[in-house]
Amino acid sequence: MILEAKHIKKRYGSASAGYLEVLKGVSVSFTQGEIVAVVGQSGAGKSTLVHMLGLLDRPTEGEVLFAGKDVTRYSDEQISKVRNESIGFVFQFHHLLPEFSALENVLMPAYIAGRSGQAVTAKALALLEDVGLAERASHRPAELSGGEQQRVAVARSLMNDPSIVFADEPSGNLDAENADRLHDLLFSLREKHGRTFVIVTHNKDLASRADRIITLQNGLIVP
Repeated sequence: MILEAKHIKKRYGSASAGYLEVLKGVSVSFTQGEIVAVVGQSGAGKSTLVHMLGLLDRPTEGEVLFAGKDVTRYSDEQISKVRNESIGFVFQFHHLLPEFSALENVLMPAYIAGRSGQAVTAKALALLEDVGLAERASHRPAELSGGEQQRVAVARSLMNDPSIVFADEPSGNLDAENADRLHDLLFSLREKHGRTFVIVTHNKDLASRADRIITLQNGLIVP
């Protein structure tokens, strides 16, 4: 078991202004090498769930166990370390740094972790090769197409050998052709690197290819 959430709830607001409960007691778990699709209507709590599981935010109640340890009890510094070293992210918008090349963007998680050198650079180039962009390594984001930018973001998410990668609507800003290419890429990377991917998506074709589908409705998992 890589990651497990037990009865997590998430509320926003205050006692005076009132609370909005987005997650109402969700329990999920993920194992090595599976691709899981998270689906549901807008407002069902999908992105909030990913933020909790990816340690971008803390649940109001419940536990998030990473490698068997309840990381909700960790300090902010400890959580940041786990997140950077063990979790990858791909968002709907690529969030590449515009002043840096594709290669430098892929290297960024390693730099944040304090790693550099020839071996690290070689690994980043190999990841760009994996996503079909080795020849574009020196190009900045503005010189890349939308599909290429998102593929760089995928390569970046794998830079620190994460145990699990969360992708929140990764093809949401792409046309159908580039979306299909990105979906194929995610599955091929799963086969090559054995990574676990948790993908929030409205794309029915992508969800149907997943090993499992988690459906959220009004902050709860439903059959």
